[in-house]
Amino acid sequence: MAVYAIADLHLSFGTDKPMDVFSGWNDHAQRLEKNWRALVNEGDTVVIPGDISWGMSLEQAAADFAFVHSLPGRKILLKGNHDYWWTTRKKMDAFIQQNGWNSLHILHNDAYEAEGIAVCGTRGWFYDAEADADQKVLMREVGRLRTSIQAAKTLKGDPVVFLHYPPLYADAVCGEIWEELLRQGIRRCYYGHIHGYGIRSAFNGEKEGIRLRLISADALSFAPLRLSE
Repeated sequence: MAVYAIADLHLSFGTDKPMDVFSGWNDHAQRLEKNWRALVNEGDTVVIPGDISWGMSLEQAAADFAFVHSLPGRKILLKGNHDYWWTTRKKMDAFIQQNGWNSLHILHNDAYEAEGIAVCGTRGWFYDAEADADQKVLMREVGRLRTSIQAAKTLKGDPVVFLHYPPLYADAVCGEIWEELLRQGIRRCYYGHIHGYGIRSAFNGEKEGIRLRLISADALSFAPLRLSE
């Protein structure tokens, strides 16, 4: 059994939001499914940190959830900036349960054990957030990150953080998120959100003892990444 990760599926089976208009995204759902089935087994876990469905509500996202559920493995879902369907934890859990999608699990202010690691994280926020409204959201995300990491520390295995927004990008740093990662002793962090030409400026490597990796779907050629030790 193994743990994989891939962000930014940008599915739209229930809405009219084709991704083919973007370079490299033609037939991306079909390519994703082919690669996923070739790599992931039923006993594996796949972490999906955000931008899962273009649906504006749970009902609009249902076809996308059904597609993800049909793929092998347990899936751990986090919020992205385009997950407009995201609502209260109670409503999301109930919707998933009512539809029998027992392979889907929401991560929000908590953590999950998976093959020797403790999966934790949150959406994160812009690295250049300066407006008062942005700062308010950012500090709320820092609190959620802290809560999730603390939950992870009660489980077996090292906490591994998954964010939607990058904590670092090019020469910029989201200081509040980065400081929380350092404060909590995190050693691995995976993130999404960056696409296309921007992938060239994404940080992949180690900084101040933390290994970072971009896992947006197009950065991974639509194939889930198996996490290394």
